[in-house]
Amino acid sequence: MTTATPAEPSHASTQATSIPRSHHRHHFHGWWWKTLLSGLLLWVLTVAVTAVTKNTNLIPTLILLGSFLVPFSVVMFVIERVTGSISTLQLILAFFVGGIFGVLGASLLEAGLAQSFWVYALVGLIEEFVKGVLLVVFGWRVVPKTAKQGALLGAAIGAGFAAFESAGYAFNAALSNQGIDLTSLLQTEILRAVLAPVGHVLWTAILGAVIFGSAHGRTHFRWSWWILLTYAGVALLHGLWDSSSEIANLVALEVSGAAAEESNGGYLLASTASTAQGLATTFYIAGLAIVAAAGVLTLWLILRHFNRSALRPARSR
Repeated sequence: MTTATPAEPSHASTQATSIPRSHHRHHFHGWWWKTLLSGLLLWVLTVAVTAVTKNTNLIPTLILLGSFLVPFSVVMFVIERVTGSISTLQLILAFFVGGIFGVLGASLLEAGLAQSFWVYALVGLIEEFVKGVLLVVFGWRVVPKTAKQGALLGAAIGAGFAAFESAGYAFNAALSNQGIDLTSLLQTEILRAVLAPVGHVLWTAILGAVIFGSAHGRTHFRWSWWILLTYAGVALLHGLWDSSSEIANLVALEVSGAAAEESNGGYLLASTASTAQGLATTFYIAGLAIVAAAGVLTLWLILRHFNRSALRPARSR
């Protein structure tokens, strides 16, 4: 005997199914990697010309290309895969407007924070809160509200945040007492470009997946304590990511007995410092890898959970 479906979900699902599937895939198929490769060639060309000519007028171009290339490729990846009522324009606005408001809001809220080890936890809470608010604003009229849609929209907003934040870091890295430090600028851009997909992009995708997944296909958002728990979780990942360098240095000092002893005595031999620095670098890379893996696994488990929840009613019938 077939059980009656509650009125609200039935109405929502009817609305969701009546929405035509978008044609993003047809128009933008393969554009994300084409954008990435062509942009990389332009970046390399700009680096070469800047190095040869020493023309500082090219520095803004270098900063914009290096900071926005990977995040914007993420947006192109999202455009290819999103369905429902999200338009390409909405995703582009989520990237640019969401990114700008994200860094502005985070800067205002973080202005009064005192420097300490625990400041990383507060920064994680603040920045993930700002991106969470932007997720709700940009996703308010999006239908159907599914975990996949939320993850994709969250990735676009996180990519915008990462792009504008990386531009700021690249600008600061380029400044030195001797003028423009091109080597430091390039190192910063390469590192942040490589890590961008497993940073802000991943954290906001996780939060978006739970916020949208909790709506269960409805046309409006629905509160769940899992949203608060997920927010705390991504803030923790964010804080661990930002503090990984300091944690690595502390662990390296503890592991290296000579470094700890010499440090307590107020001196540090060059050979000991070199050994401790090598250990710190190893622990730093390992720490980032662990946090990134934890984030990827979390997103995969969340999407699998909501996919199974969506299929369960169909199987019961």
